[in-house]
Amino acid sequence: MNTANKLTMLRVLLIPVFLLALYLEFPFHTWAALGIFVLASVTDFVDGYVARHYNQITDFGKFMDPLADKVLVMAAMLWFVEAGRMPAWALLIVVVREFAVTALRLVAVEGGRVIAAGWSGKVKTASTMVCLVIMLALRFAPLDWVCVAVILVTTVYSGVEYFVKNKDVVNWSDM
Repeated sequence: MNTANKLTMLRVLLIPVFLLALYLEFPFHTWAALGIFVLASVTDFVDGYVARHYNQITDFGKFMDPLADKVLVMAAMLWFVEAGRMPAWALLIVVVREFAVTALRLVAVEGGRVIAAGWSGKVKTASTMVCLVIMLALRFAPLDWVCVAVILVTTVYSGVEYFVKNKDVVNWSDM
């Protein structure tokens, strides 16, 4: 297993540790969770850099890296929903976008085409992670709403962009 894939697996292993820190109330548990989330988020950017810079791109990494990102983000967002700091409908929009883009990519692969991650998808991931860090670090309701709005705007925009740029992948006349 190469370095990039090890970093991805570290991120996967940090997810339950992050959740334990949130749910097991001990002194400074929120700060511990924040540190773990930041570390896990940083591995996302580092593993991508390592994979590209050192030619460590693998099929495993192409599959596991985005999955690890989604699970980390969804775990945090689920906790915020449970804590009453994010509405469930906002999380639903994020989940629907992820399923829709994944479905689009699957249809494209069937047709022999690969849809690479777009710039807006990278912005969405980065802004979502930053917003979740802010929400973990600061408990301030108006700021939570700003973060939720940023997450939703970048999520919807990137989802729409994937479908607009790849409208030829789906045969809409079959509907």
